[in-house]
Amino acid sequence: MPKRPTSGYLTFSALTPSQPLPRMMSDAMKEPEPVLLSALEGLSTVLAWLTRGLVRSKGCCSSSKGIMKSSGNRGFTLLELIITIAIGLVMAGVSFIALMPLFKENHVNAAYDTTLSVMRNYRTQSITQSKRYILTFTPPGTITVEYWGVAVPVSPAPVTVATFTLPPDIQFAVQTGFPPAAPDSFGTGGTAIDFDQGMGVGSQNYIMFMPDGSSQDTLGNYNSGVLYLTRPGELYSSRAVSVFGTTGRVRGWRLLNQGGDKWVQQ
Repeated sequence: MPKRPTSGYLTFSALTPSQPLPRMMSDAMKEPEPVLLSALEGLSTVLAWLTRGLVRSKGCCSSSKGIMKSSGNRGFTLLELIITIAIGLVMAGVSFIALMPLFKENHVNAAYDTTLSVMRNYRTQSITQSKRYILTFTPPGTITVEYWGVAVPVSPAPVTVATFTLPPDIQFAVQTGFPPAAPDSFGTGGTAIDFDQGMGVGSQNYIMFMPDGSSQDTLGNYNSGVLYLTRPGELYSSRAVSVFGTTGRVRGWRLLNQGGDKWVQQ
């Protein structure tokens, strides 16, 4: 007769049912040992890291717990952590200061590119769609685009189709030091938004692109002028955009010191 197992213990055969278990339970019992071993290994790793952080360089641990004194396994002291963090903060601060001029330059370029591209884009749309688009420039840095339909006898009110905002440190503004020779000779560099040049109606803050590509005002006059963008307090961050009324041509400019301050076409 087969030998019975000692009381208090079960053999594997005693746990094996005569009928097959559902697949879910069978899969869970296929490899219990690797799962248990993996959990034990993870716990062992966590304990090892905790031990490293607590053991001091000259400390020792009980040999009965299997942890040996070793300078190679010691953790970081509070002083070492403080020094490391301080070095990291100093390096981050130096890097930030070194990159600040680049960040500022990117803001100026973004404002200039946005203004130039909006003006050129809606001039093109006016031609391709045979529509009228009004671009209004509002300090410190907002561009509003409106579509103005045509009807008889009275045209409907303009409808806003888009709004663009410049970076907060860039404004439609002028600065002391702007040369009197303005871009394309539009004005004298004293007015930030200076459209409707030569019409005797004062400086206007808008232009309207027509289906023929020209720039006009709402009275039907050709609308030429210039717009300035700058970061207050930084003269050479300044940019400008000019518009010719008869053709609607848009050109970009930058203030440079080339034997004297002058506007250079970009």
